[in-house]
Amino acid sequence: MSGGYDLAVVGAGPAGVAGALSACLAGLDVVLIDGAPRPGGQYFRHLPEGFHATRQETLHHGLGRFARQWETLTSRAAVLLGHRVWAVEDTGDGFAVRCLEGDREERPRTVTARRLLLATGAHDRPLPFPGWDLPGVLTAGGAQALLKGDLVVAGDRVVVAGTGPFLLPVAAGLARAGADVRGVYEANGRLGLARHPLLAAGRAAEALGYGVSLAGHRVPYLGRHAVIEAHGRDALTHVTVARLDARWRPLATRTVECDTLACGYGFVPQIELPVQLGCLTRQEADGTPVVAVDAGMRTSVSGVYAAGETTGVGGALLAEAEGRVAGRAAAADLGRRVPPLPALSRRVARLSAFARALARAYPVRPGWQGWLREDTLICRCEEVPLSAVREARSLGARDARAVKLLARPGMGWCQGRMCGHAVAALAGDGPEPPRRPIAQPVRLGDLANPPPETP
Repeated sequence: MSGGYDLAVVGAGPAGVAGALSACLAGLDVVLIDGAPRPGGQYFRHLPEGFHATRQETLHHGLGRFARQWETLTSRAAVLLGHRVWAVEDTGDGFAVRCLEGDREERPRTVTARRLLLATGAHDRPLPFPGWDLPGVLTAGGAQALLKGDLVVAGDRVVVAGTGPFLLPVAAGLARAGADVRGVYEANGRLGLARHPLLAAGRAAEALGYGVSLAGHRVPYLGRHAVIEAHGRDALTHVTVARLDARWRPLATRTVECDTLACGYGFVPQIELPVQLGCLTRQEADGTPVVAVDAGMRTSVSGVYAAGETTGVGGALLAEAEGRVAGRAAAADLGRRVPPLPALSRRVARLSAFARALARAYPVRPGWQGWLREDTLICRCEEVPLSAVREARSLGARDARAVKLLARPGMGWCQGRMCGHAVAALAGDGPEPPRRPIAQPVRLGDLANPPPETP
């Protein structure tokens, strides 16, 4: 390929920044591309000027380290922020990354490179329940994004619910920002990692810090509890909280008044771009498809690497370590001398073991399907209720794709990102890798007149 970069990195979160910097330090000519106006990805949420992390966040989430990496990277690599990648192509002698540059007046742009590192992160995995389409109900990640990205508190009286340790920093951050957090309701047990004390030891101080913060703001944290219904006419006014058995079946209920519900049941890796290229995937323990990689974060497609949540949700520390491995592997594959770092490989192995233990400790149990009613919307974009999904099943649909064709869930604006897990579960099917030739909304004119390749 004439011109272009040695390595293009898609995603400016911990994995992408660490990968790009490692490749730069090894001598590669690197371009980093991200759709957001500022770096940080889902973890650091493109922190604006004026935001000051707490000492706990700085120590445990590496904000200071990320800032130093970013400063070094911007002096060594080309950085294209505000560039949404909608497609990637294998050109035979490299890769073409198709972008949309800008905000309102988007301009198409194509970036070329000999190698490609995909670090596109993940998005929230919600579960449907009656009333989840009310104004005031949002994902836990959405509440975190408003707070950290825009310094906006999602509401005055807030309930945080779902499963997984991510609920704790969301609730603690909202409470510190002045919200009246009415409770944190964990659908699984509160001590999910008690069976893995050695793996959890390194995170004990972090969890304790959040616990102390919640206690200081008098926020109750209850295990085996979930929000199973949201109520209100034009906006959220209160929620029904249920005490659950081990399979998430309600045992007793009560109501909690609130104007905001932040709800999250883990994360779904964004793998549209690697799937476009034909990268093989594998299934996580819960059936979620992720990109399959080797010890060097190489995918099944020659010249393509993946790191971070695209290879399995594991948190910022693992994402950063995987990014470093991927950047170094790309440099080595292009003939640069890259000395081995056994300590880095051991770190990835240790953090990966912790991520697997975390996934086992906070699974999505099947009892949530019993929270639904016939008129409960499963797909909010297309307003598809549970009754329509069941009708599709009665007509012979036996997988999520057949349900989609008959009842239209997943055909709306989000293209199944919000309802895909639920539809697959209701269809008795496992989640399938997303097969979208277009990963982001793009104008027909841009498809008809692709731009020339640009450096």
